[in-house]
Amino acid sequence: MRKINQLLKKYELKPRRYEKNGKVTYIDTSEGKFVLKENKHNQDIYNYLDSRSFDYYPKRLNSIHDDYEITEYIEEITIPREQKIIDLIDLTTLLHNKTTHYKEVDIADDKQLYEDINNNIAYLNSYYSDLITLIETKVYMSPSEYLLARNISKVFAAIAFAKPQVEEWYELVKDKKKKRYVILHNNLKLDHFLENKNSYFINWDKAKIDIPVFDLYKLYRHHCLDFDFDEILKRYESSYPLLEDERKLFFILISLPDIIKFDDSEYNMTKKISQEMDKIYKTEMLLTPYFNNKESHN
Repeated sequence: MRKINQLLKKYELKPRRYEKNGKVTYIDTSEGKFVLKENKHNQDIYNYLDSRSFDYYPKRLNSIHDDYEITEYIEEITIPREQKIIDLIDLTTLLHNKTTHYKEVDIADDKQLYEDINNNIAYLNSYYSDLITLIETKVYMSPSEYLLARNISKVFAAIAFAKPQVEEWYELVKDKKKKRYVILHNNLKLDHFLENKNSYFINWDKAKIDIPVFDLYKLYRHHCLDFDFDEILKRYESSYPLLEDERKLFFILISLPDIIKFDDSEYNMTKKISQEMDKIYKTEMLLTPYFNNKESHN
């Protein structure tokens, strides 16, 4: 707290009240309300955003060299979540459109990603094979174990779907000379999106430059059970169409199931498995029209 008070004094801000919320501290001062958190020194990202006229983030008040960053506090207005997710995806397409650039491909990067995904597929297959073998040896399954056993074919189907898709994706990218890059917020979810007179992304700590599908993937992981993602994806692509290899990579990433570890109460495990099965089912429903359309054109 002493460092914080020294920093506020340096910028002539007299604190009246502090409110801690996770890694963020809200401060009421004589000059208004501000947000203070540890400085992640990502000023290069902000400079790049500014150079592309993308200023939809809280403005910083202090030096980039300080231990903490002080930003303006934005009072959020209440809007329906269904509208908010649409506004979020619209701002995402704006971010990607304004920061799109092409650069030469590092073949090693795609090769590494190819190997990482294949290793993950092999691990998932082995993990769930061992897990279901163990469960099926029990005379009496718990409710959560029985739920997983009843749906294990869906898990293996999702894994089996991904494997040939990875090979097809790698065929598309292995000879590419250039690739499309954007600035990624890299942690998209409703909690990191505010609306007032304008829309804003907050919490840019994980921001980086990479291919656009990773923003969609993070958003899907956070909200695939909350919204109709088919409409979200269509809205995104109406302003920022994915390339064939980008779309295929996105489909691969979202199709892979998470690891389920039996490390919680029976109630929570049943809930966790049910949510994972719902996610697998929703992903299958999202992907089916794309692959049906592809087959009909072949």
